[in-house]
Amino acid sequence: MKFNRRRVLDSLHETQLWDIVIIGGGATGLGTAVDAATRGYKTLLVEKYDFAKGTSSKSTKLVHGGVRYLANGDVKLVFSALKERGLIFQNAPHVSFVQSFIIPCYSVFSKLKFLIGLKLYDWMAGKLRIGSTALLKNKTLLQKLPHIKTKNLKGGVQYFDGQFDDARLAINLAQTAADSGAAVINYAEVTAISKDKDALVNGIQFTDTTTKKSYTISAKAVINATGVFVDDILKLDTPTHKNLVRPSQGTHVVVDAHFLGNTDALMIPETSDGRVLFGVPWHGKVLLGTTDTPLDEHQIEPRPLEEEIAFILNTADQYLEHAPTRADVLSIFAGLRPLAAPTESDRGSTKEISRDHKLIASPSNLITITGGKWTTYRKMGEDTVNLAVRTAKLSPTPCKTTHHPIYGFTHDKYPGHWRVYGSSYTRIQELITDDPTLATRIHPDYEYCIAEVVWACRNEMVVKLEDFLARRIRLLLLDAQASLVAAPTVAQVMARELDHDNTWVSKELDEYRILVKNYTF
Repeated sequence: MKFNRRRVLDSLHETQLWDIVIIGGGATGLGTAVDAATRGYKTLLVEKYDFAKGTSSKSTKLVHGGVRYLANGDVKLVFSALKERGLIFQNAPHVSFVQSFIIPCYSVFSKLKFLIGLKLYDWMAGKLRIGSTALLKNKTLLQKLPHIKTKNLKGGVQYFDGQFDDARLAINLAQTAADSGAAVINYAEVTAISKDKDALVNGIQFTDTTTKKSYTISAKAVINATGVFVDDILKLDTPTHKNLVRPSQGTHVVVDAHFLGNTDALMIPETSDGRVLFGVPWHGKVLLGTTDTPLDEHQIEPRPLEEEIAFILNTADQYLEHAPTRADVLSIFAGLRPLAAPTESDRGSTKEISRDHKLIASPSNLITITGGKWTTYRKMGEDTVNLAVRTAKLSPTPCKTTHHPIYGFTHDKYPGHWRVYGSSYTRIQELITDDPTLATRIHPDYEYCIAEVVWACRNEMVVKLEDFLARRIRLLLLDAQASLVAAPTVAQVMARELDHDNTWVSKELDEYRILVKNYTF
């Protein structure tokens, strides 16, 4: 199926009965679509907003087993995540890479404790190990993290984990699903779940939010993979449904790279309230986070809380000389984790709520997946499709995603931000060769250029200005004010490519200015 929104919508009438329909275009839904499509099932995925608009574009950008989960005794989850970390490196090397992490230690006991725990972490990765944990003396540690505080410093521990670009992997998964035969559509809001005379789910109704046109879809299996919004879909199935998910907010602060130093990341394993805090180099900036704040409500654009921002900056100040202040913050963003199986005892904390995924088949045969983490998206997709096959009595076909290359797959290492385009890099450069004006930057301080806007319009299903600035490139998350400066140029190019008028440009710019306020003080 072509990865072209208009063509996908026009072709929906060609399939009278879908094997699997997936609601939700985040990590879980997209991984499920790839799994279903590569097995040969007729697959449709619909997403209310843009792909990875919510939680899946607002992670800490780590492909990891979860050192914290190991400390909490969740060994099964860590084993699974370490395996999946290795598979992401194999299947999507263009958007993932090995990252060195350093834990500064201020007592001999803590140094030995972290060394033993992280050696176990290495061992659990088995043949998919990506590095070897080692002790660092003060001199070596300060070469790697030159701005760390030295009072009572007893050296540290270096270990290795993974980093990735979450939104770029999401769009590549959507493209992979489409290349494998799936129909994948963003800005498609599910308004109803249809049932047969036996009260079993047999399809959905959705509305294209850009045209307000409605579609009725018949399906053998319907999967609810909407993250923190799973309960909203379950209430379409059963109006009296009680919530399964309690969101936990993770906030990140983005600052200039010089506050950390070199290419190594900082890991603070024991903050004042027991959280883990990271300082991670990412696209030329440093990401500080994340928090873990239990919430009772969910929304598509959560606002970082003042106390979360203060916690991150105060913790950084405890470990870094000349730590960043509010005036140094380039962007702030928050994502909501869909934590599964809350109970009354969880009301004050999210630490005891499982980070593993949970699968549910409703009496109506609606399949719901909750919880999970980005690193295990492939395994979540496999488990979800397996349950859908059993529930809907589809013809069984083995999973094929363990060693299936993701769209853009290449081991070539392109310079700077171009790396995440993978095999598409050459084709974008061809656009520039044909029209050198497309090499013009959209902002003088960043390498992003007009050719990338053109490419995204033609090949990456952008609909709104935000889609490009926040997720096809990451400028909103890296430097919110710079993205606002770039917005008029991007909007004009998008209007030309997507056949919109100046009214559309004005509307998009107005909406984007409002959005940027969520990412700034």
